[in-house]
Amino acid sequence: MNFELQELSGTFSVLDVVAAMSLSFVLSTMIGYVYRYTHRNISYSQSYVQTLVLVGMIVALIMLVVGSNLARAFSLVGALSVIRFRNAIKETRDVGFVFLAMAIGMACGARFYTLAAVAAVVICAVVVVMYKFNWFRLNIQRQVVKVQVPAGEDYTPAVRDVLIRHTTEFELVSTETIRGGALVEIFYTVRMKKGTEPADLVAALQERTAGQRVTVLTGYDQTDL
Repeated sequence: MNFELQELSGTFSVLDVVAAMSLSFVLSTMIGYVYRYTHRNISYSQSYVQTLVLVGMIVALIMLVVGSNLARAFSLVGALSVIRFRNAIKETRDVGFVFLAMAIGMACGARFYTLAAVAAVVICAVVVVMYKFNWFRLNIQRQVVKVQVPAGEDYTPAVRDVLIRHTTEFELVSTETIRGGALVEIFYTVRMKKGTEPADLVAALQERTAGQRVTVLTGYDQTDL
């Protein structure tokens, strides 16, 4: 019995179809589990992971349909160009996983099964290693300091003197008037010295700013007096 399907683009067997679709499903599922395992933020989406699996299988199917027919490839590009995606990618790494699923699907659809399997395993292993060892993490914690001072007098030297004593570096972000010009609000980004608490910085600044309001924002913590 002949299990070959004759198409305009050439001949491929039912076994090729089953192998390409099955392998793309298995490898895309592995990619989805790696994504879930290495996801850090609260923006996890089950729908997105399911889409990764579908993308891998669909791209494999498209590659089987296209085969080596250049005209059919251009026709598919034109047909797929009408699709518009309204959901924005929340994280840059999500884009990488989409491209990975597409590449694995392309390799499976082109019947490069060994390449698809090896590439998926190696790239997923790299992702897990980067997650485990926290590669490229920049361990810099910065704070935002908001200082209110009375208008009409230059408090900048006094504020800078306090920041020099309590921080390793600081940078002026903005200066603006508030309350009809009665106060001036100054924003700095700073890195506090080790052992310095936000409350210490607030108290030192209030001594130099006539007791006006000072706010130190540190991540999700806020010291405000």
